[in-house]
This record gives sequence, structure tokens and C-alpha cells, in this order.
Amino acid sequence: MPDSPKKILAQYWGYDSFRPMQEEIILSVLSGRDTMALLPTGGGKSICFQVPGLILEGVCLVISPLIALMKDQTENLQKKDIAVASIHSGLSYYEVNTILKNAAEGHYKFLYLSPERLETKAFKEYLPHLDISLIVVDEAHCVSQWGYDFRPPYLRIANIRAHLDNVPMIALTASATKDVQNDIVAKLELKNVAIFKQSFEKPNLSYSVFKVDSKVNKLIAILESVPGSSIIYCNNRRQCKDLSELLQLQNISADFYHAGLSSEERTARQESWINNKTRVIACTNAFGLGIDKPDVRTVIHYDAPECLENYYQEAGRAGRDLKKSYAVLLYQQADIEALETMPDKRYPPIPIIKKIYQCVADFLQLPVGAGEAQYFDFDLSEFVKNFKLDLYQVTNVLKILEQEGHCMLSENIFLPAKIQFTTNKDSLYLFEENYPDLEEMIKTLLRTYEGIFDNKVSIFEKQISRILREPLDEVVQKLQNLHRFGIIEYAPQKETPQIYFVLNRAPAEYLHIDQDLYLKRKKLYQNRLDAFIHFVQLRKACRSNAISNYFGEKNVAACGICDNCLDAKKKTLSADRFSEIEKSIMQLIAKGISVNELIKESPQFSVEELQKVLAFMESENRIAIAETGEIRLC
Repeated sequence: MPDSPKKILAQYWGYDSFRPMQEEIILSVLSGRDTMALLPTGGGKSICFQVPGLILEGVCLVISPLIALMKDQTENLQKKDIAVASIHSGLSYYEVNTILKNAAEGHYKFLYLSPERLETKAFKEYLPHLDISLIVVDEAHCVSQWGYDFRPPYLRIANIRAHLDNVPMIALTASATKDVQNDIVAKLELKNVAIFKQSFEKPNLSYSVFKVDSKVNKLIAILESVPGSSIIYCNNRRQCKDLSELLQLQNISADFYHAGLSSEERTARQESWINNKTRVIACTNAFGLGIDKPDVRTVIHYDAPECLENYYQEAGRAGRDLKKSYAVLLYQQADIEALETMPDKRYPPIPIIKKIYQCVADFLQLPVGAGEAQYFDFDLSEFVKNFKLDLYQVTNVLKILEQEGHCMLSENIFLPAKIQFTTNKDSLYLFEENYPDLEEMIKTLLRTYEGIFDNKVSIFEKQISRILREPLDEVVQKLQNLHRFGIIEYAPQKETPQIYFVLNRAPAEYLHIDQDLYLKRKKLYQNRLDAFIHFVQLRKACRSNAISNYFGEKNVAACGICDNCLDAKKKTLSADRFSEIEKSIMQLIAKGISVNELIKESPQFSVEELQKVLAFMESENRIAIAETGEIRLC
């Protein structure tokens, strides 16, 4: 008899109850139904497939587009002693085959891979031998050409179902409009699908938008008035660094994060922030994926994103512990004007796309008819500088080339070091006798990495450093010495961006771009941008309500805590009356008082008037009201 979902939850996660909708989604999956779950950021999507994956016999196949997300989830499962593996671009052919062989032999409960990997020869060969119990499509909105993050390989995920009888599929996403939801069902060929949608409302999250003369001054004022952990989203790397340094000068603990940092730097900064050693992280949208930090009090958008989907996901990283939190967007008129020019920048004329494609081929020295299924080092800043191109335009063109199925840029890819022995065992024995200082290194490599004598295998210098108890630089030096002596072939780890060619390089003038689809995507992008600008410029309507409506959730009550709702409450009182009530409250708080006592002591004001002023003062973080009703000054 298999364990119950609640027993699995308690055993591996230590919780005694599920979050809203999780149990219903899990039971739907366990019943064998195709399932689609729309759960907001922080809603616990991973548990919805990991719990049934542990209960069902066989391996759970998890398709995810993001290496960082795969890495976080596989590490979290490994910490729980759950057998898991992931196949990503950093692995050699031998390593991929080893993982697939182990999966076929039943050694894993979860196998993570990107959608591109479903189409490889190795995966197709092993597919009939994999006992797949559940197919998970994470970030399922990527399947829709009409969504904000379309990825062509997602369109081919449904093909796998022809090879698997009666294996259920679960599609998960945090944000999708009604049209995108319908597209997910159609493109993934979900049958008799059970659809679960959690409300897009976040009752503890106060949305505010400020048009300001000085973003910096407002940012500092917010951080000084609202204590606790904070994320600041910026649109470029330089801004992240500059803001973090400026905040440090104001004695605010801050650091910055973006994809241009090394893997070690990103991990260290992320951990410092998660553990509250760093209070504020200024970052690009590369930050936040897979991070479940519950006590973020403010998410501040220093620069505006391009759509409500991104804004909602990023803002939703605040207040996952369900305590009062703030999502603040700062803007100036120049930001609105810049957003209005975005469609032509995001979707440039097709001749520009062909020109940049030719420049990429020239930069890589890639001839026509070559490159299919290969990765190439690609220094974006050097490329832009060499060809005198606009960075933003190049980034967008590369995204278009990915959507058209030609090539794709991976900015924060990590390729581990690879080693293969290039000598025979007799020569190796003689070498060890002549160079005893390298003998222990050789033995460690052979003991630690299976298949290393006959295949290129990924190795991790840090792991070897720990085993040998030697400094990392000495380990690298010894590996380089073995390479120079011809004992091993050693390719050091890389963290340079990589460009992957899906197809062989084509002559630029004949590069295929589906113009009708391209123009339709541009129009839909324009619509998303217009909806976001409308949200920014809302002056009366509830912001939480506007977000819910955008995602197709109608008849939602006003939140009562966003900037517009609070302004509406404030305006029902005259300025003089508001000031009079506020002054009276401040005098009574100084004596120590609860809400109920305050009402009794203030018969000259109505309960409604007092509650409005208290709500406003609390939203401005001037007072705090405890669960017992006690009021204190912040």
C-alpha cells in the first residue's frame, strides 16, 4: 500500500498540512488525470509533482527550461536523500548515457531535463526502457507563441506522449492569461484535463506605484521606513552595482547580483541574502528563480519590467510568509516614454535580424551548413563592441532567432571541467613512479570518477580539493601539469555565455523568418506593454484587482491596502478631519493603548473614521498593530 500524500509531505518536508489546492492537485495527478495548475509565485508548485512522483512507481520526468531552476530543485531533493538526476548542456555524451542508463535501471525517482533533450538520439534510444510514471512540464507558459516567454522546443513536448501509454502529464505555471491557458491545453494535448487556478490575489501584499523626481531618495526612504529583507529589480547590471554601493554608503547592508558574475559569486551572494547576512539585493531578473525566502518585506522595481506577467512574478517574491509586505514600483515620465518605444526595439525589421545573424556567424567563424547541435563560446559584450552594434537590439534579435528555431543564447551556463586519460595503464604506472607528487592526484581521479580512463568525464576541482585536503589553486596546477605531460586531456571549467545552434548555419539572405507569426507576436507584445503602462498609470482603481482582471479573474473585491485603495479611504475624510484624528491617535498611543481602548477613548470620532486613519498609518509603517490589538509606534 503506497504512502498517503500527507505522510510523504511530513516525512520529506516536515509539514503537517498542504497549502491551498496542493492536495487537490496531487490527488488529481494520482488518479491518472492530465492536470494544469496555475499557482502564483511562492504557491508551492514543486510539491504538487514531487509528492506524487515519490508515491508513483517509476521515474518522474521533469521538463524545465531553466538550468538554475533544475539545479536548485535537484539539490533540494538530494538534501532529502531522494534519488534525482538532471541532464543539462554541461554534460558529456558519456555522462548523459550513464544517467539515462541508471534511470532505465530504476535508480532515480526524478529525472530533470530541458525540452531540447527530448529530441536527442540518446534520449529517444532510452525512452522505451524508462519506466516513466509522470510527465511534468514546468514553466508551461513557454509553450504558447502568444505568451511572454515562448520557447519553440516546448511545442514538441507533446510528441513524447505517442511513446507512453496512459502516463499523466501535469503542466505548471505561475502566470498565464486566459488565451495562454487555452494554448497550454491545446499544445500539450492535455486530455480530460483538470484545471486548478489559485486566486491571483495576495491579501498581505500592498502594491504601490510612485512617480518620483528622485528614485534614489524614494528608495532610501522606503528602506528606512520598512525594515526587513528586500529585493530591488534593475534593468541593467551597472545599475545593480551602483545602487548596492550607494546603499552601503547610507549604512544599509546591500549587495548586487546578475548573470555576469561567476557561479561561485552568485551562490555566495544569494546565500548571504537568504541567511539575512545581507539585507538588500539589487539585481536583474536573473535573480529569484527557485528561491523560496518567506520573509522578504519589500520588492522594489527601480526600473519597470515590460509586462504584468513579469511584474506579478517578481513582486510576488515578497511576503510568502503571509505577513504584511510591499511591492513598490518607481518611475519617471522618461520610463513611460522608453516603454512606448519598446515594440520596435524588441521586434526590429527582418533585414536587421538577418544582418545580426550574419555578424554572429562571422564572429564564430562558422561556415554555411555547419554548427547544428553545437555550443560555442559567445562573449556578448565583445561581439557588440567588435561589430559596433546596440546591445539591447542584439539581445532581442537573439531571442527572436531562438523563437524562430535557429539558435539560442545561454548567458549563465556552467560547463564543468572535463578530463580523460590519454595514456595506457603501463605508461601511467611508470609515470607515477617518476612523479610521486602527482600519484595521489591520479589515484583520486580514478577512484572518484567512473569511466574517466575511456571517456571525457566532468570533474569538480573543489571536490578534489576537499578529498586531497589541498588548496584549490594547487589542485588546478597539478591537473595542468598532468595535461602538459600528456597523461590527461584537461579542459578547465567554463562560465562564459554559450550560443547553441539548433540548426546548421544558413546563408543570412535565406534565413527563414515566418513574417506573419513574427508580426502577430509583435502585436501581442504591444498589447502586453500597453496593459502594463495602463497599470502603472492607474490613479483610482485597485491595483490588486487590476492584476487579477488581467489574468482573467473577474469580480474580485478591492484589496483595501494598495496605494489607490488607501488614497480612496483617505479622501473620504477632509484633510483637517484626518489630521485631527491622526493627532489624537498619536497622543493616545504615547500612553500605551489597544485598538479597542482607542475606540472607547475617542467617542468624538466614528469607528469607521478611526479605522481608516489607523489603516493608513499602518500602511505607511508609522504604527504596528499586534494580533492582540496593541498599537505601537514604528
